[in-house]
Amino acid sequence: LESVGNHGGGIYAQLPRPASHVCSKSRIASMKRGKKSPTPKKKTGAKGSAKSSPKDFAKKYEGPPLKIGSEFTVEAVVPHEWTIQAFNPALPAVLSTPRMIQLMEHATVRAILDQLPAGSISVGTRIEVDHLKAVPDGATVEAHARLAGFEGRFLVFEVAATAGDILIGRGKVFRAIVEPGKHGEKARARVDQAGAAG
Repeated sequence: LESVGNHGGGIYAQLPRPASHVCSKSRIASMKRGKKSPTPKKKTGAKGSAKSSPKDFAKKYEGPPLKIGSEFTVEAVVPHEWTIQAFNPALPAVLSTPRMIQLMEHATVRAILDQLPAGSISVGTRIEVDHLKAVPDGATVEAHARLAGFEGRFLVFEVAATAGDILIGRGKVFRAIVEPGKHGEKARARVDQAGAAG
């Protein structure tokens, strides 16, 4: 368990939530025990494959094997700056969705940090999260992440956020493993190219 402080800054845009969600405390408990939790069936693609296998991921990844079930939990006491009231005084002082997701993402980073090849990092690529319950500033929040599988070159984490016995959010976070220098260079080149075209 790692305690996370307020590092300032953050994400300022709310993310849309899926219309449906199914979650239970037993599922969160099974994640923390390291058991594989049931997941809804996915629609298959043209070749009838719902998702990639670890072997498919290994073909695109040259580092040491990543362990399915790797997990990590971070903890933070919600400061006022993390509430929606910090952005709009007319709103209640409750934890914002972006800050909850930030904790979840931090947990995914730590879950595999010691397994990455030297000089590599993981970056977020997709978020599917429901914000289910509001909690006020001063609440102690735990965010838990577990590596559940792979989809192509992406790592799929099951994530959940709780405040005591209250399940406040759950979903999935997808990440990719990259070399930071090249990743930054591509990002800069992309922006420079767009600016030149404009």
